[in-house]
Amino acid sequence: MGRPMQVSRYWRHFREKYRLIGGKCENGHVFFPKRPVCPVCGSRNVEEFEFSGRGKVITWTIVRNPPSGFEYYKPYPIALIQLEEGPVVLAQLTDVEPDEIHEGMEVEMVTRKIREFEEDGIILYGYKFRPKLK
Repeated sequence: MGRPMQVSRYWRHFREKYRLIGGKCENGHVFFPKRPVCPVCGSRNVEEFEFSGRGKVITWTIVRNPPSGFEYYKPYPIALIQLEEGPVVLAQLTDVEPDEIHEGMEVEMVTRKIREFEEDGIILYGYKFRPKLK
């Protein structure tokens, strides 16, 4: 299993992993993840934008042969999620059975364990999506 990223780098990206922080340019285009240049209009006047964390499943698949370090979690669903504000993100689905997933399913972002490095005792958390609570 690969080594975890440096602790300092992990903490630099803390906000992006625990909250959906993207960008918004001067022309109103929103995008995720945040980048220094708007991918729509090329504006360099970009500020942070926090997404609501709500969206809908566009499409999904079940990962049965995961990459190294994620074997414990198999099989697990991942999906393309269209956020309410427009951008599409790829994320793991949680708290749902595979046969319950469907196109258009409303979901919300939650913070969950992504990976654990047993030899170091480091646990990495990040965003996943679950069915929206009623």
